[in-house]
Amino acid sequence: MEELTHVVDWSRAQFALTAIYHWLFVPLTLGLGVIIAIMETIFYRTRDEKWLATTKFWMTIFGVNFAIGVATGIILEFEFGTNWSNYSWFVGDIFGAPLAVEGILAFFMESTFIAVMFFGWNRVSPKFHLAATWLTAIGASISALWILVANAWMQDPVGCTFNPETMRNEMTSFWAVATSPMALSKVLHTVLSAWALAGVMVVGVSGWMLLRNRNADHCYRSLKVGAWVGFIGIVLTAISGDTSAVTVAERQPMKLAAMEGLYKGSNGQEIVAFGILNPQKTVDNDEDPYLMKIAIPYGLSILANHDPQSFVPGVNDIIDGISKTPEGKPVNTVSYAERIANGKKAKEAVAAYHVALQKGDNVAKTEAEKVLQDNYKHFGYGYLDNPQEAVPNIPLTFYTFHLMVMVGGYLTAFLFVALVLAYKREWLEKAKWARWWHWLAIATIPLTYLCSACGWIVAEVGRQPWTIQDLMPNKVAISDLSAGYVQVTFWVFAVIFTALLIADISIIMKQISVKSKQDLNTVNH
Repeated sequence: MEELTHVVDWSRAQFALTAIYHWLFVPLTLGLGVIIAIMETIFYRTRDEKWLATTKFWMTIFGVNFAIGVATGIILEFEFGTNWSNYSWFVGDIFGAPLAVEGILAFFMESTFIAVMFFGWNRVSPKFHLAATWLTAIGASISALWILVANAWMQDPVGCTFNPETMRNEMTSFWAVATSPMALSKVLHTVLSAWALAGVMVVGVSGWMLLRNRNADHCYRSLKVGAWVGFIGIVLTAISGDTSAVTVAERQPMKLAAMEGLYKGSNGQEIVAFGILNPQKTVDNDEDPYLMKIAIPYGLSILANHDPQSFVPGVNDIIDGISKTPEGKPVNTVSYAERIANGKKAKEAVAAYHVALQKGDNVAKTEAEKVLQDNYKHFGYGYLDNPQEAVPNIPLTFYTFHLMVMVGGYLTAFLFVALVLAYKREWLEKAKWARWWHWLAIATIPLTYLCSACGWIVAEVGRQPWTIQDLMPNKVAISDLSAGYVQVTFWVFAVIFTALLIADISIIMKQISVKSKQDLNTVNH
């Protein structure tokens, strides 16, 4: 059992390492692609070569980031087969479908047109080149869409049925998988947040160049597009976050409870704006969950259900199967103890099904199949030893969620001011605090990456211990590997990814430094 725990922990750590490094490159690619396309559209409409020079400057940054992002993404997909083979077998027919669409359609499209985007200047018509730039940006977003659809299915498995004979889940509706509420909210929230991150990158790099009195005209051109895309992105991210919260409250109530450190829910539940958790609090004691907190009355009920008087269950409520109607009347749901019992019935039914199948006993096979169908929605709970095992890491989920919200609020204000200053150049050039503003813009870049990473930590840590929500816990999804093997590959990947990150940052900074010394109001043809 100890060896199994080590394998699970190291396999999760390796996948998290790969995903975190990969996500350092993806959002900049998604957002910067849109910004570059808008800049080239302005050039195409105005024929002003200043905009062409600005477009090519940011296109260089996009290209470096895109190349390294592809390398980490390929390794991430391979890990499903190497480290999570049981998962791949169990749901490969479903999970593989959106990834196949991503590879055949989206990745093919973006990788094809990116060649035209970089090497097609003066080789194709301006209109065709502009189309290639937009198709590259759209292809990157479509690629993200299908990957996020696959991730959303893990969080809310819909459109499928379990075949006990093959021991695999089979897709019954591709449309249900592609358009589930979880998928729609996740795609919007993630892609729009990438616009905000890229907008901050443009504002920050422009601030660095203005500190050094380089290409001021280019910087203000960049600021106008970057601040607009970033501000629209962060506002729409907040709106899509509301939709995402409603979906999580419905489909993953334990995650929502962990996000708020909520153990005992109530009608008209407040939301914690800022708080410090009590480290002594667990699900089986009566300690106060918070050492201190600042709360907004009715906030969580409004966020989760759009009803200030609605009931929001806490961790203990969910474990005990307690809920209430909007009128405050108690409603019994399925407790975790019952789910574990149902899951074990489903496992026993699978075993009985195969025994009956081997004996050719159709009556027993039909009976076993009915028991399985009645209990399958709690199948994964049959692998848990106790209800507490289904509780995620509450402190990590709580703090990352609140950090994400606080930084998101700051980014909204920052990008709004950046947008105003982009059109009030004379204000910024005369202001005594201009240097402080430029330094703030630079410092906001890593802060935005931190916010983005926190969002993914909430999404993934908050749903633990599940690889597939309610159907497959992590300890069942892993490959038959030794902990030592996974440890070695973890450190190998850590070294490789760190080297790639250093290379990416170094090349981008060098390109920014070199290009900023050139005249970005003209283009060398």
